[in-house]
Amino acid sequence: MNSAAYDAAYDAVVVGGGHNGLVAAAYLARAGRRVAVLERMDHTGGAAVSARAFAGVDARLSRYSYLVSLLPKKIVSDLGLDLDLRRRRYSSYTPYGDGRGLLVDNGDDAATAAGFRALTGGDREFTAWQDFYGRTRRVAEAVFPTLTEPLPERAQLRKLVADAAGEETWQALFERPVGEAVESAFADDVVRGIVLTDALIGTFAHAHDPSLRQNACFLYHVIGNGTGDWDVPVGGMGAVSGALERAARGAGAEILTGCEVTSVQADGGSAEVGFTDASGAERTVGARWVLCNASPRELARLVGDTAPAEPVEGAQLKVNMLLTRLPRLRDRSVDPRAAFAGTFHIAEGYRELETAYRQAASGGLPSPAPSEIYCHSLTDPSILSPELRQRGYQTLTLFGLHQPARLFPAHDRESALRAVLDALDAVLDEPLTDCLARDAEGEFCIEARTPLDLDADLGLPGGNIFHRPLVFPFAEAADPTAGRWGVGTPYAANLLLCGAGAPRGGGVSGIPGHNAAMAVLGA
Repeated sequence: MNSAAYDAAYDAVVVGGGHNGLVAAAYLARAGRRVAVLERMDHTGGAAVSARAFAGVDARLSRYSYLVSLLPKKIVSDLGLDLDLRRRRYSSYTPYGDGRGLLVDNGDDAATAAGFRALTGGDREFTAWQDFYGRTRRVAEAVFPTLTEPLPERAQLRKLVADAAGEETWQALFERPVGEAVESAFADDVVRGIVLTDALIGTFAHAHDPSLRQNACFLYHVIGNGTGDWDVPVGGMGAVSGALERAARGAGAEILTGCEVTSVQADGGSAEVGFTDASGAERTVGARWVLCNASPRELARLVGDTAPAEPVEGAQLKVNMLLTRLPRLRDRSVDPRAAFAGTFHIAEGYRELETAYRQAASGGLPSPAPSEIYCHSLTDPSILSPELRQRGYQTLTLFGLHQPARLFPAHDRESALRAVLDALDAVLDEPLTDCLARDAEGEFCIEARTPLDLDADLGLPGGNIFHRPLVFPFAEAADPTAGRWGVGTPYAANLLLCGAGAPRGGGVSGIPGHNAAMAVLGA
């Protein structure tokens, strides 16, 4: 590698300015390393951004990622991030039957117990609920701190989990399909479905999938910060990426937007990165380390790996909406402001989820289409202009399950959107369209993104929000390339993953960025 040909040389180059890349850059720059971040788009943040999605409407929606669970307080503290992450009062609301629903209230156990009693006719399910999530809480307390430590081996993590919650809990979550644990713990179909959804968000699998990819998904959804709480970022998801960019720049990192990386070469001792800058000029920089915040699929392309890529697909429909008011529910006993403040489950009974999976696996759009919804602006109205707040406007975010990339474009985006809105309308006392706001051009304030859209917009392989199927947060002895922190690649010792596709990646966490930085720093 000819250093004389470089436009510049750095200790580390980060490919991609998503939130994980910004975390890595901030840690390295704070440690005195010269760091450059190369971002293809004209802004940083990747999927963790806010945007004015509707023409002429002053509402900043979290366009792709929307809640924060896995961002460790350690990263927030280490980097001095100015963030306000608010816990939601209500965990979930699930309509069932004709005009009834189950509201899980984080602030009122007695009311939640009464809701379970009305659903099931007794106290068994609520007692089982408390026991089940008591065990996952103990798992979370044991496992979450390890995510920002060197990657443990399977036996080490197994001992931590068994000591905290029992060997049977390890077996239930790490060795056997999670459907077995759900069916053993709960008898009611509605309750089983509420629990199972955490295993399916962004993951195309079923309760008894032998791959256990649903188990890994479930684990990451219940261990965040040792509590499993999913928090609302005040100011929207862009506030998270904005704070990280300020931290990285403040520490001295160079952040170059409009720069599309075209090649990466690394030999273990040095590296060079080719890219096209914002002016269209071809440039090359040298580095001791390269940290890839893009997907493993993209990294393979950049290094010239021509081996067939592992098939990857996402499995979700993302819908953003702005309403003039919240819709009325058929369940008149629950205030819509409570029902929509947590996770509002639609067509997510246990049997409904299984049916939807089988329909999608056969190439059809699920009907009824399962989804979950929440209203950011109930917890954080700051994303709306003062005028919209005064007029009572609210946002809704809908996340449709079992909508794998394979369904598109055989089915179009409008058909998928109609399917999830039909399922929502079935539990409302009025059509949702009666509440949808209109933009400056008179169009409804609603946008939908399929997995193929996410691939085109953000480079997510097959629209997979985790870059590839999630894996458990431990090292298998058979993987010699992962390294102490689990971020190594098969290409060179100085070429690391720092994005969602790394072990312990996925979600808005910053964890892979932290771990790649620690690998560089020799921690």
